[in-house]
Amino acid sequence: MRFADVLDFAWRVVRGYRSRTLLILLAMGIGVAAVVAVSSLGEGARLYVVNQFGSLGTHLVIVLPGRSETAGAMPGVLIGRTPRDLSIDDALALKRSAAVRRLAPLIVGAGDVRAGSRSRETPVLGSTHELMDIRSMEMAQGQFLPVMDPRDSLPVCVIGTKLAVELFPGRSPLGQWLRVGDRRFRVVGVLASQGESLGFNTDEIVIVPVAAAQALFNTEALFRILVEAKSRESIGPAKADIEEILRLRHEGKRDVTVITQDAVLATFDRILKALTLAVGGLAAISLAVAGILIMNVMLISVTQRRGEIGLLKALGATAAQIRLTFVTEAVLLALGGAAVGLAAGKLGQLLLGQIYPNIPFTSPWWAVIAAPLTAIVTSILFSVAPARRAAKLDAVQALSKR
Repeated sequence: MRFADVLDFAWRVVRGYRSRTLLILLAMGIGVAAVVAVSSLGEGARLYVVNQFGSLGTHLVIVLPGRSETAGAMPGVLIGRTPRDLSIDDALALKRSAAVRRLAPLIVGAGDVRAGSRSRETPVLGSTHELMDIRSMEMAQGQFLPVMDPRDSLPVCVIGTKLAVELFPGRSPLGQWLRVGDRRFRVVGVLASQGESLGFNTDEIVIVPVAAAQALFNTEALFRILVEAKSRESIGPAKADIEEILRLRHEGKRDVTVITQDAVLATFDRILKALTLAVGGLAAISLAVAGILIMNVMLISVTQRRGEIGLLKALGATAAQIRLTFVTEAVLLALGGAAVGLAAGKLGQLLLGQIYPNIPFTSPWWAVIAAPLTAIVTSILFSVAPARRAAKLDAVQALSKR
């Protein structure tokens, strides 16, 4: 028998046993689809985190109150309170570092925002003019917070595009008064639409001067200090300078945590890559189950096709050709199942993208290659036993029990 004859014979068998073929295709397809869909979830989460941190700006260094090594928990938490709060003066002192280009103190809260008869609760950020450049924000109308002393509590604010439409429908919000809590602010600018960023929808926020936020929320403590280094090479020196400056200001105590954007990204990248591999491996177990199904079905098939096998051997087919016939049949089934699985996995990926448009679901290249390859290898391995059993049949005995 030529290989073309073997392939044609295997194809006829696959088409002849339709219910069996559909069952195996379903099992293989589910396994491949699971690997593709699950790995796209992990890869999408990884890319989402990378994009979110990337949107913060470049060469970013973040200063948090509290020391993670001493707190034994999240930075800034030590028996229910921070060892020492960060202040505006702490932030201004960081400008002494030659490696620092600009910085923005940050206060985060939520407030009841009202304009006329319209109101809603929304996130409120307190910061300075430098926040716009650090976060790479763009303006749709007006201007950002003015350049001024961070200690001055000027009653001005910048709002997101969605908030502008909701509170000032059909008219320009510029120059209008907005009440946040018990304080009034004049709208001087509207941010361009940027969407989600680290849990905040910038289309719905209100940004006020940091001193005004301190008065609004009755606190002197800063939530964070965002620092931009002059270059990638300056990130390390900036981090060291920040730690030393704040140590001297805090009576020699190292009670702050300074993290770099690259370090956070690298950590999340490692964690999510490992998670994607682990979850993808678990999904791949279903391919082994599909392989066992192929083996069981083919073992039964050997018994059902004894006469057929006996006839082939009587016509001169060798044991090797019989084995090749069964292996070819298994490969055809695996290829069909892989194709069905890839299509189903990609469809699932598209559906997830429609449901969660902010997350860039995409299957990593290794999953698209490994899933079909694993299906084929599994099919070949689990078809060995049925193929060997068929090859050992005696032609006369097989035909006599037809």
